[in-house]
Amino acid sequence: MDAIDLKNVEVLWNRKVDSDYGRIGIRCAGYAGARPGQFVMLRFPGRVDPLLRRPFSIFRLIEQDRRIAGIELLYKIVGRGTRLLSMVRAGDAVDLLGPLGNGFCVAPDTRGIFMVGGGIGAAPLVFLAGSFKKGSVSAAHAQVFIGGKTRGDLPAMDAFSAMGLAVNAATEDGSFGFQGLVTGLLERAIEENPPDLICACGPMGMLQVVARLAKKYKIPCQVSIETLMACGMGACLGCAVARSGADDSYFHVCTDGPVFDALSLRL
Repeated sequence: MDAIDLKNVEVLWNRKVDSDYGRIGIRCAGYAGARPGQFVMLRFPGRVDPLLRRPFSIFRLIEQDRRIAGIELLYKIVGRGTRLLSMVRAGDAVDLLGPLGNGFCVAPDTRGIFMVGGGIGAAPLVFLAGSFKKGSVSAAHAQVFIGGKTRGDLPAMDAFSAMGLAVNAATEDGSFGFQGLVTGLLERAIEENPPDLICACGPMGMLQVVARLAKKYKIPCQVSIETLMACGMGACLGCAVARSGADDSYFHVCTDGPVFDALSLRL
């Protein structure tokens, strides 16, 4: 579907999830055709600072009266833009451009899927998991692997659990779940019962390990790349990622991604 540039759309809620994370609901029309993995570019109307829009993966669609009434975004406070976003209140307005990019592609005959998220990277995976009830993949055939430095870096865990999904959590400090990296949990699960597909989003270091594991065990893998973007539509060319097997060839995350076949990237 084509991107929609919406001005002054209403904020429905802005809820703190943890000290560093929040979830904001936005009333907006035209998002019924959005796909898991797509993103939006958000801006504060009437402000020149910050000047540029900020990219956010769609966390989930908001349904009211059997219609899609808006979207919800998960964010982490890491800079000026997200700090300002954390102070937005219900009834305030934001500008949205989206949905943008290419999402996850799950084949109709997929019967086993592992979703791997690191920190804020769990956001598009919640949207993906929510789509299963409308497709051929069931919660019984899906497992979630989420990781972070501490328990506070697992902001989407409750959302996955509410959908009846098996959640495997890892924290580096051992404050919740397995102590260590989430990729350690992932490899153990692959060895026990390999899935048909792996979908992942998170820090580049995590994606590199996930991609290597997928290649090692010959499992198709799709990764969603997190990166800074200035425009979200391919005009600035600032979100380049290297293609596999090509010395001077690049994809652009905003238009070619953010979801890629892991084998297509030089990770």
